[in-house]
Amino acid sequence: MSDIDFKKALSDSGIPTTEAELAREWEKLAQEQGSTLSNTSAYSPFWRVITALVTKPVMWLIAFLSDTVLPNFFVKTAVGMWLDALAWAVNVERKGATVATGVLLFSRANTGGELEVAVGTVVQSPTLNGHIYQLVTTELRTFREGESQLSVPVKAVGAGSGYNLAPGYYAVLPEPVPGVVQVVNTTDWLTAPGADAEPDDQLRLRVRNQFSAVNQWHTDAVYRAIITAFPGVSADGVYFEHGAPRGPGSANAFVLFEAGVPAATFLQKINQHIRDEGNHGHGDDLLAMAMPETQHSINLQVWPKPNQTADQLETLRIELGLFVRAAFRESTQRDYSPTRTYPQSRFSFSRLTEELHLKFAQVESMRFAEADIVSGLSIPRIQNLSVNLQ
Repeated sequence: MSDIDFKKALSDSGIPTTEAELAREWEKLAQEQGSTLSNTSAYSPFWRVITALVTKPVMWLIAFLSDTVLPNFFVKTAVGMWLDALAWAVNVERKGATVATGVLLFSRANTGGELEVAVGTVVQSPTLNGHIYQLVTTELRTFREGESQLSVPVKAVGAGSGYNLAPGYYAVLPEPVPGVVQVVNTTDWLTAPGADAEPDDQLRLRVRNQFSAVNQWHTDAVYRAIITAFPGVSADGVYFEHGAPRGPGSANAFVLFEAGVPAATFLQKINQHIRDEGNHGHGDDLLAMAMPETQHSINLQVWPKPNQTADQLETLRIELGLFVRAAFRESTQRDYSPTRTYPQSRFSFSRLTEELHLKFAQVESMRFAEADIVSGLSIPRIQNLSVNLQ
């Protein structure tokens, strides 16, 4: 992660850092102390004992100092509990994992009479990258006479961002509910996204931001610190629009969520904390909102290598599509990690092509029909994706 060579720093300070250097120092010290031993070869029993009893422990200490102690003195290179201690020093704590909550849509065919959906009803996804994600209903809800659809609040059975699946994935009832013919998570089904425990890289960004947020004025850094304290918001996922969009003293904070945009109620919590609970500067009018989206049709032409079966070609076509969707921040059945889209940046299809070639050796050539996407304060999304095998 860091290009800093702490062992070299020790060496530059005159501290021996290799066994050969330590052996030379032992010989020098022995001579200075008047030792008359002359057999200092690698086969000397005396020097083998010195190496075993002294050199090895010193090497352990040097390795511990250069690989653990020194790197963890600095925010740039600290990890784990060491980084937690540095964060505590600037009044920042690592965000813990949170549980996703949302609403599912249950449907029935027979609209006569009432039908209850009990608390604890489990709805799950198909197997995605080796995992099955489950939600459980949290309130008793009832279909009334004549109603064919019913919204039911749910929460994930575990914490983490993996439960923030795209619309349509939660559609399996492991234990059928009599009378219910379909259940699905629709667009904007999330009310609060699940989040993993904050990784070191994100905590490191918040700690760095805190050095800019210690002043008494509500600058971007202060508002970023407030907003990123909420689960599901990363330190590099807040973008500001200045220029008084709603008059003097106003600004917008666009929030980029990692796994789909949650329902407006989640952003309302952020705005309530800032605007209604007084966590803003005097005369400030800051409004947090979801990052605007731009819709794009993506067309990929692929020339696969020869001698592949029809099933292999179809699998290749599907997997290529999942990789592209992962680049546009969609939930997929695979744990692909291509270079993703960002606001205020250029999304390079040539880079995406390179990453596809590295991942899929079965492809001879490929070409995207679209030019690079240059984004302002917006995030590119896929409207239509077409993967055509030539």
